[in-house]
Amino acid sequence: MKKNKKTRIMLVEKSQNLRSVLKNYFEMMNYEVMDFADGESAIKAYKKRGCDICLLDIGLPKKDGYTIMNEIHNITPELPVIFVTARDSKEDRIKGFRAGCDDYVTKPFSTEELLLRLEAVLRRCETHKKREILNKEIIFQMGDQIFNFHEQKLIKGDKESFLTRKEAELLKFLYEHKNKLVPREVITKEIWGDSKAARGRSLDVFISKMRRQITDEHEPKVEIINVHGSGYLLKIME
Repeated sequence: MKKNKKTRIMLVEKSQNLRSVLKNYFEMMNYEVMDFADGESAIKAYKKRGCDICLLDIGLPKKDGYTIMNEIHNITPELPVIFVTARDSKEDRIKGFRAGCDDYVTKPFSTEELLLRLEAVLRRCETHKKREILNKEIIFQMGDQIFNFHEQKLIKGDKESFLTRKEAELLKFLYEHKNKLVPREVITKEIWGDSKAARGRSLDVFISKMRRQITDEHEPKVEIINVHGSGYLLKIME
């Protein structure tokens, strides 16, 4: 029987001690790890070898975590990224999720918890890939707008606007429950899994941005309604 290829982690962490601990731990758990102390080296290696998931510190020399994530996503938009950082304020978490990370882990943390979070992100990404194949040609009509899920874009007349992967997943989920109230906890579990960080302001940020993109102020045929303390409702006038 052919042996399965190991999942490759790109670990970028400026602390040599922590980097060594994490590398040894993940290799013991049967992952392949390529580790770097700075962003510039990490990007060069990624372009040559690639990886399956990234664990990124934010405050790195030469190129910070946000720069690394942006450059990688320009090459591979769907590659999962987990920030592992000492920046633990609510604002930092929101900034991380808005920038496009899949999870946000703050120091100090347990290696076991980090492993569980990494495995959860990989499972969600695998599920997303399967859904993407199944939904490749799915197009939704929303009033006088068209939502192309696979291409992650909204089309209205001759105007197009693009959504991030998470925004597209969120809009698709709301559309599948259109004109029905969807509780916040149901949305966050579906879109972010068990990530506690996504249960606060991050969902509101995503909704606010999406609302600006889909709502026509003059003749609103599509609206995202916030039912305070309960959840959200995608209202579509047929």
